[in-house]
Amino acid sequence: MKKIIFVGASLFLISCGHHRDVRPSSDGKHRVVVTSEDEEGGQRDALEQANHFCKERYEKVAAIEKEKTKYIGDMDESNYKTTKKASKALEYGGSSAWLFGGKKESNAGKVASGAGGVLGAVAGKGYSTTMIFKCI
Repeated sequence: MKKIIFVGASLFLISCGHHRDVRPSSDGKHRVVVTSEDEEGGQRDALEQANHFCKERYEKVAAIEKEKTKYIGDMDESNYKTTKKASKALEYGGSSAWLFGGKKESNAGKVASGAGGVLGAVAGKGYSTTMIFKCI
């Protein structure tokens, strides 16, 4: 039961979003720059932050004027993607064993999940998304 509460609380904290990366401008064309593990995640995060900013400041929504996502990682992009996939597989597989397995599986799951986390951390956040938006 403690494991399920821990996982639920972690997911809740991760899902809280703000507009920490928004750079407001005096001309109404605001900018948000985020780094992420994948292209879609960065685009989604940038849009969520832009919308949060517009709603909180003006009770409006964001209208994207320009958006660009680029790979900024240190390793070759295809190697980066492979490393991230392997990392996630280890993390998810290990977490499942930790949550639902017996004592032996639980210990092995902790090791696998930890190894996946380390592998993912080494690869870092390989994408940068820059979005220019107005609040309408």
